[in-house]
Amino acid sequence: MSSTTHTAEELAELDSISRQIDIDAPAEKVWALVTRPGWYINDGSVEDDPAIRVETADDGTEVSVVTDPTMGEFRFRTVELDEPRYAAFRWLGTPYREVSEGTLVEFWVEANPAGGVTLKVLESGFSTLSEDPAVWLKEREGNDKGWAEELAVAKTYVEARA
Repeated sequence: MSSTTHTAEELAELDSISRQIDIDAPAEKVWALVTRPGWYINDGSVEDDPAIRVETADDGTEVSVVTDPTMGEFRFRTVELDEPRYAAFRWLGTPYREVSEGTLVEFWVEANPAGGVTLKVLESGFSTLSEDPAVWLKEREGNDKGWAEELAVAKTYVEARA
C-alpha cells in the first residue's frame, strides 16, 4: 500500500480501529481485565499472572512494562481510568519499534440491556507511527485482525471467571 492507493479521507478513516463484543459478565469483572496494561499481549489466552513491572519514565510518569516470553517487552502509559466505564492507555514501545508516543488504546465497558456488558475498543493514531502511510497501514492491518481475536479472548477469559 502507498499513499497513492488511498485518498486523504480514506487515510484519515484508516487512522483508527474500532471493535466491540458482548460479554455475559458484570462490568467489574470486565474492568478488572481491561485495566491491566497490555492484557492483549498474548498467544490466544489471557494469563492470570502476567509479567508486568512498573518503571518511572524520564518525565516522572509511571510506565507499565509487559513482558511476553515469546514476543518480548511492550511499554504502556496509563492515560485515564474512570472505573468501571473507561480506560485509556498509550503504547510507548514494542519489540518491533521504539516510539515515544504510539497509538492510544481506549476501552469502554457499557451495560448491555440484554444482560452483561458490551466491551468497546478504539485504537487510534496509527498515522503518528510513520510519515510513510505504507508503514503505518501495515501495522494497522495486523492490529485490525488482532482486536477481533483479542476481544474474543477477553470474552472467554471473563465469562469463565464471572
